[in-house]
Amino acid sequence: MTTILSIQSSVAYGHVGNSAAVFPLQRLGVEVWPVHTVHFSNHTGYGTWHGPLMSPEDLRGVITGVGERDAFAEVDAVLSGYQGGEQVGEVILEAVARVKAANPRAIYACDPVMGNAKSGCFVAPAIPVLLRERVVPKADLISPNQFELGFLTGTGPESLEDTLDAVARARAMGPRTVLVTSVLRPDRPENTIEMLAVHGDGAWIVQTPYLPLKANGSGDVTSALFTAHLLDTGDAGLALGRTVSSVFDLLRRTLDSGRRELQLVQSQEEIAHPRMQFAVRRIR
Repeated sequence: MTTILSIQSSVAYGHVGNSAAVFPLQRLGVEVWPVHTVHFSNHTGYGTWHGPLMSPEDLRGVITGVGERDAFAEVDAVLSGYQGGEQVGEVILEAVARVKAANPRAIYACDPVMGNAKSGCFVAPAIPVLLRERVVPKADLISPNQFELGFLTGTGPESLEDTLDAVARARAMGPRTVLVTSVLRPDRPENTIEMLAVHGDGAWIVQTPYLPLKANGSGDVTSALFTAHLLDTGDAGLALGRTVSSVFDLLRRTLDSGRRELQLVQSQEEIAHPRMQFAVRRIR
């Protein structure tokens, strides 16, 4: 059984961070140990929220307690997403080092959350620098969107070749595997969007219809599913196909519902049993 230590935010209402990642992973049969960096009433996109931001000392305490159960050797991956402050990033890196000391085969899967093409950068100014200089070099798998990939590599990827070149730059920083979400190259068919995975000596891309909605937490679901599928199969193309299939069905159900929050529970069968309705094309 795959075991993932997931260090992310948590909300009571809705699905972002661990509140988006844990349930899908469990539906795949993954053992998940969530460590919450915050516990808010709802995600901050609503403009108002309530609840505590966990201190670095509290986070270290929770992680230390897990280690005291001699559990780090069981962890196959540490998963992280939005990092609210520099000190949180340091705690995550410490956790990765402790896990890898206990299990050298464990990986660190990092979603380097910074922003997107429409909203721009929405994290504190120090976070992108921390991610680029300290966090990403320690990661084995990263899952940036195209905007975040451009910041990490100092490029402005547009064509598919540009994006692949940017991925090569990102891999030179340390990660062996790169999943690029929200790939919007100019020459794609109208009303489509793509996702790209590069792993080992291969690269795969999959195209889906573009769905017109802003879905907070969809990146957290995507990163979690791809990590789990890659650990399960060792096949990045298959992991990409499964992930895209599940995420598309989740987003389509959310759009059809007319609700703002991801319809995660309602989409659990498509998460556990992806329909594989999209062709994955190997491009390298």
